Order: sequence, then structure tokens, then C-alpha cells
Amino acid sequence: MNTPTTSQAKRPGGRSAQVQSVVRKALEELIAQEGRDKVTVPAVAERAGVSASSIYRRWGDVNGLLGETATERLDPNRPLPETGNLKAELAAWARGLITHLNKPGNTSMLKAAAALAGSEETNCLKNRRAEATVLVNRAQARGDATPSVQQVLDHMMAPLIYRLIFGAGVEPALADQLADELFVLVHPVGKTEKPTPRSS
Repeated sequence: MNTPTTSQAKRPGGRSAQVQSVVRKALEELIAQEGRDKVTVPAVAERAGVSASSIYRRWGDVNGLLGETATERLDPNRPLPETGNLKAELAAWARGLITHLNKPGNTSMLKAAAALAGSEETNCLKNRRAEATVLVNRAQARGDATPSVQQVLDHMMAPLIYRLIFGAGVEPALADQLADELFVLVHPVGKTEKPTPRSS
């Protein structure tokens, strides 16, 4: 049996990665320019300079390509903040996500991915849930009183994503506002326990 040379062995994988990169870039550009509804596999293939059949083989259809590209593009690769204060960590976490999703092309991709989402959780939501779980569990291990993971998603991530999809943009300062509101909700200011009635 012939053993391939080093260059021969690396070429297929390298070529595959290169094709995936140009196809994803073409998809992102088309979505930003035309909107999700007008994007087709042939249009992506023409822009990327590849055959449509190669896209069908790799991703099945444009939705499969979009789903994978959205996960790749919309998940920021960064360490979670660790300050010893959960509210500060949640605010920093949300600020990082806002900054990432505000980058050129990312908001368009987020809107397209949202239109594609069905009844199951998207990878983006699963990843945000996993990150929130790490932050909350870490605070609980320190002995801190914390909101639940679901409260973090409902009162921080949901408003943030909603405004990015349907609004005119989001400023990083929104992260601090949402963190403040979450902790007021969980630990209302001035809330005291009812006094125990005295026996007569």
C-alpha cells in the first residue's frame, strides 16, 4: 500500500477547511446584503466560487449551512469573567456578548438564525445557558445568594437578544442596567420579612 506524502495527506483537510471558510463568508455577505429570504444555495455557491453540489453534500440545504455558520459566528470565544461578584460578572458577560454581536455582519446573522429557529433550543441559547450556569454555580459555591439560571436568561439575555433582533441596536451600557434590574428583582430594595405576631 502506498503511503501518501505529508503534503498529499494534508491537502484534502486543508482544501475542505478552505471551502467551508469561503462558503460561510459568502453566506454572511449575502445575508447582510439581501436578507435571509433571498439567500439560496446556488447564490451562495456562485459567490463562493464553488459548486452547489459541494454545499448540498456538506450542509444538506441553506438552513443547515445557516445553522452551522450562525453557531460558529455568533459564539464569542472568550473566558468568562471572574471577579468574585456575580452581578459584576453577569454585566461583564453581557457586555462582551453585546460587543461581539454588534460587530459588522453578526447582527444580520443573528436575525437570520432567529428566523430559522424552531421549537428546539438553538446552539446559541444552549451555550448561553451553559455559561450562565457556570457563573451562577460558581457564585453559589462562594455562598452567595443568586438568581436562578433561568432568571438570568429571562431578564438579561432575552431583552438583549430581543433588542438586537427587533430594535435599532444595543449599547454595552444595557448590560449594567439589566444586571441591576435582575438583582433588584431577586433582592428587592427595602423588602423586609413580616414581623411575627405577638401573643396576647
